[in-house]
Amino acid sequence: MKSSSKGRNLIILGVILVVIDQVIKVLVKTNMQIGESIPVLGNWFQLVFVENKGMAFGMSFGGVAGKYLLTAFRIILFCVLCWWISRLAKRKNVPAGVLVGLTLITAGAFGNIVDCLFYGLVFTESAPGVVATLGSYAPFMQGRVVDMFYFPLWVWPDWVPWLGGHVFFEPVFNFADSCVTVGAIYLILFHWKFFSKE
Repeated sequence: MKSSSKGRNLIILGVILVVIDQVIKVLVKTNMQIGESIPVLGNWFQLVFVENKGMAFGMSFGGVAGKYLLTAFRIILFCVLCWWISRLAKRKNVPAGVLVGLTLITAGAFGNIVDCLFYGLVFTESAPGVVATLGSYAPFMQGRVVDMFYFPLWVWPDWVPWLGGHVFFEPVFNFADSCVTVGAIYLILFHWKFFSKE
């Protein structure tokens, strides 16, 4: 496959993933209240609307200054990944899976960048009892990331050290987080030899 064709296909894949991510987030942001939960598969899979100020899976970093630094880091990482993918796509010996995995990570990073850059400017603040509308709640680069997927598959028995009484997987995450995680795990499992050579 020609590099131009590979590049076009990767861009299409990345755009599709970002659009899916943003559609889900906008639907949640404009139809649910903070903390609201909708069971999808009983208690095993729920849509739970939360927002986080920083990193993936609800982690945060360093207040307002940390938020600016984290958003700037995401933008730099996104640009580096785009550059790297474009270089790899021009080579004939690069497996398609490597390019797809890196595209998943890049699209996921960009999906959360959009939230940080623009959601504070576009939407009003979400709160218990309040559904967001068009407006603003924060300056540029200070938007909060919308999360919604929650999988409390089971609670660890009390006798399990350190984990007893805790939900198996507590973080609430979004589609962009899933893209980054799936892409990274896929590359580690199936393409580590390629990266070790690189």
